[in-house]
Amino acid sequence: MRVFAELCPAPPRWEVPWPEIRAAFGWVRDLAGVQQDAVHHAEGDVEVHTRMACEALAALPEWRARPAAERVRLFTAVLMHDVAKPYCTQIGDDGRITAHGHSRRGDLMVRRVLWELDAPVAWREHVAALVRHHQVPFWALERPDLQRIAFRASLLARNDDLVLLATADILGRVCGDTEEVLDNIALYREYCAEQRCLEGPREFPSEHARFWYFRKPGRDPGYAAYDDTRLTVTVMSGLPGAGKDTWIERNRPDLPVVSLDRIRGELGVDPAGDQRPVAAAAHERAREHLRAGRSFVWNATNVSRALRERCTGLIAAYRGRIELVALEAPPEVLRRRNRSRSAPVPDAVVDRLVRRWETPDPTEAHRVDWLPAG
Repeated sequence: MRVFAELCPAPPRWEVPWPEIRAAFGWVRDLAGVQQDAVHHAEGDVEVHTRMACEALAALPEWRARPAAERVRLFTAVLMHDVAKPYCTQIGDDGRITAHGHSRRGDLMVRRVLWELDAPVAWREHVAALVRHHQVPFWALERPDLQRIAFRASLLARNDDLVLLATADILGRVCGDTEEVLDNIALYREYCAEQRCLEGPREFPSEHARFWYFRKPGRDPGYAAYDDTRLTVTVMSGLPGAGKDTWIERNRPDLPVVSLDRIRGELGVDPAGDQRPVAAAAHERAREHLRAGRSFVWNATNVSRALRERCTGLIAAYRGRIELVALEAPPEVLRRRNRSRSAPVPDAVVDRLVRRWETPDPTEAHRVDWLPAG
């Protein structure tokens, strides 16, 4: 990403050009004045902390030793790691300041911002995943599901990147437990190295083994699960206008299609109206194919993980193989295509979907394809 590469600290001075960064991004300026818990953030507001975290990253020898492209990607993640705090920070009746949920909401915001900047999909998703998981090394050793968390982070980004992000985050604070947190981060690094998921994705015996590892808690990641699938379902995911119908016509022309748009038209349901009857009808048609052992395409926006789970959970129960196809287009292309449809989705609905958009990841299906426009 050129804009971040131009602002990223570089040798020989490794300086963070904060005035230029502030001028370039409104979401950086929005961090100013957002209060933080003084116990863990005595340095000041979120903008002050973000600047200090970026400066801490720029001073780390491990970061400086990385290739330039990796330095830019990590710098972007540190710059954006608290981007959602202005929308999540609350002050309780007792005066305590919290920002619950800012990591997850930050993931959603990073995706939208970088999509609008036309960032490459894999690059964008790496940064979004780091923001989503940036607090993991602080407390991970207390979690009973640590292995699954570390494996998921390795599939979406890199745990050694996550370690550097967490290190910069804690060094960019003024708090009393810095050394304790740094010890936790070091332990997380050692754990990931032991689990063979520090510098790259955790490997599984097969796609089927990986899929069921993330569906069944406590499953042995080395277990070579027998593939008993009896059909394949192609589950589409993409905002209105991303090109899902065209892709299906070109790539799955002989398969039956369960289309929510088509069902919506049959039932006379407005895109901005109650979608429960549409979803119920789609699930019933899907069950007919699943009971018959017949492969098909499930065509819906499916922009959130929760919505996709309603599809993938049903398919898995019928021993189906799941292929997730995530289609994208730049914002201006997406809106132009949508407006040219015979029944365009209202802009307000598209905006709502963009705010909820979670790109499918390898923990959700046997296979996941990210396909940008063209």
